[in-house]
Amino acid sequence: MIAIMSYNESQNDEAAREKAINDWLPVTSSRNAKWWYSTFHNVTAMVGAGVLSLPYAMAQLGWGPGVAILFLSWVITLYTLWQMVEMHEMVPGKRFDRYHELGQHAFGEKLGLWIVVPQQLVVQVGVNIVYMVTGGKSLKKFHDLVCSDCKDIRLTYFIMIFASVQFVLSHLPNLNSISVISLAAAVMSLSYSTIAWGATLNKGVQPDVDYSYKASTKTGAVFDFFTALGDIAFAYAGHNVILEIQATIPSTPEKPSKKPMWRGAFLAYVVVAICYFPVALIGYWFFGNSVEDNILISLEKPAWLIATANIFVVIHVIGSYQIYAMAVFDMLETALVKKLHFSPSFKLRFVTRTVYVGFTMIVGICIPFFGGLLSFFGGFAFAPTTYFLPCIMWLAIYKPKKFSFSWIANWVSLHCAWNFADDTVTHWCPKTYHPYSQRLRVLLMSITPNARQGQTMCKERVLMELLVMAFELNRKLEFN
Repeated sequence: MIAIMSYNESQNDEAAREKAINDWLPVTSSRNAKWWYSTFHNVTAMVGAGVLSLPYAMAQLGWGPGVAILFLSWVITLYTLWQMVEMHEMVPGKRFDRYHELGQHAFGEKLGLWIVVPQQLVVQVGVNIVYMVTGGKSLKKFHDLVCSDCKDIRLTYFIMIFASVQFVLSHLPNLNSISVISLAAAVMSLSYSTIAWGATLNKGVQPDVDYSYKASTKTGAVFDFFTALGDIAFAYAGHNVILEIQATIPSTPEKPSKKPMWRGAFLAYVVVAICYFPVALIGYWFFGNSVEDNILISLEKPAWLIATANIFVVIHVIGSYQIYAMAVFDMLETALVKKLHFSPSFKLRFVTRTVYVGFTMIVGICIPFFGGLLSFFGGFAFAPTTYFLPCIMWLAIYKPKKFSFSWIANWVSLHCAWNFADDTVTHWCPKTYHPYSQRLRVLLMSITPNARQGQTMCKERVLMELLVMAFELNRKLEFN
């Protein structure tokens, strides 16, 4: 009897400690968000600096592939976003508040972490580094336009100015505490997108506009194609924080969080379309393949309007940085408190967040290549976490019947996402790329319901094979 009482007390103490930690962590400490919070959080997370590179992506893809990929990406990512929202509370009484928690449920405790966490960290930390650079570049552009006669100031100092704002805001406790900042950022994103395509219309179609591909070789065309895919993948990066945003919405068995979350997320996607399509299509139409990787650089007049757009970009990326950083803070603070057994405290939070913001600032100063950063991070991790993983997890968890609507929708989404790259690339370089297309299809089949035996081993082989394929393909590209 005494042993049972002791065990119950120990369980109660553990539950109390777990609750205290969850009440302190940034993702789970506040669950009183309204449905419209999810709208501007999602707009802020998704419509970022990537929208300014879409005309450049169109120039590398061309009219046909560019329009098709832009539209299909919007449709597919809207579908995968809906999947993420639905899977948040698929287990009665449990909420998957973080992307990696859903990955652990789908792939297993350890494998789920190894599949999701590295990619999620690349996305979130990568976005913060890119936004650190973008904020600094936009501040510099604003300064140069407003004070054209002033002495030239290095980009490094503008990145440091932008970082100083993040040093202050990063100490706000949770996602709901930055809701006003997120709202302002969402309004700014719609504003500077409108300025971007409006100023382009005002500038008019450029003389001798050219819509042909810039690259003169097949290898160059392949590289440009993948660069453009990375830019488009970057433009749909909100999936990486969708579960963290949904975690802030209250939920009961009678009123689950998925209904208000989906209402807000769908409205956010309408805003995304309003921002993306006019900028991408009008920007490419008027500038052709001479458009810069940031369309605001291609625009020179009216100077006051371009300066305004740049300061809007700064305000927007201030909010976007915080949305992604909050998810990283949650990961870091969870590891420190649960794994390393630090006590939750203001001092721990202050040191952790200050070090992280300083890290992203230093990396941004050392690698201030805006277009290259978008393409690298987009191609490496945005595409898997946005296009592939939601569909794969849905197939692994729900195991829909063969040829049912859900089964077809997921496989069509996976097929389209892969073949955006595969069909064009195999047309140019079949001996190099086509075998990898076939191998990827075989790997995807190994984690569907058909792989009834040895599922864990199948998933481990999938991860290993993907790494081997990436290495081999990289070697072949070097020699080509």
